[in-house]
Amino acid sequence: MCTSVRERGISLIDTIAAIVVIGIAVAAVMAIFKVTVQHSVDPMTRQQAQLIAEAYLDEILLQKFYDPDTDTVCPAPEASRSLYDNVCDYRNINEAPHDQFGNAIATLAAYNVVVTVTRDNTVALNTLNNASVTNVIRVDVTVTGPNNASITLTGYRTNYNCSVATDPGCKS
Repeated sequence: MCTSVRERGISLIDTIAAIVVIGIAVAAVMAIFKVTVQHSVDPMTRQQAQLIAEAYLDEILLQKFYDPDTDTVCPAPEASRSLYDNVCDYRNINEAPHDQFGNAIATLAAYNVVVTVTRDNTVALNTLNNASVTNVIRVDVTVTGPNNASITLTGYRTNYNCSVATDPGCKS
């Protein structure tokens, strides 16, 4: 007597279908990894741009309102960065990041810093304005990094309620 024995297992078609489904799933996961890896540096470059902008803004806003050499607001800028001694000396900076002495920082060469200093009648801070005398200077620092990651920080330097008697650099 001949009895047929059925073999158990998967057929060739089942195997090919499984390979196709697994291949599609792996391709989808790899596509997600690719996008994630491509954009994983964006938060870091944006954070670095913010730190550079904060450093420049802090350095600028710590300077005097009036030029100590001429006792005027916004005379011609000093000859070199290491001589900058008032807020307006920093106007129109467009450079790769430098330290406060004017030395380039090579590791940050992929970033660019633009500084705009505004002291016209459009600048006001609450009730303090520049209608009769310059009392407010606005400083905008824009840093652009790799992948066009850009950030702008704005700060104000004021000559508010100062006393010439106690501060020789203060003008009314």
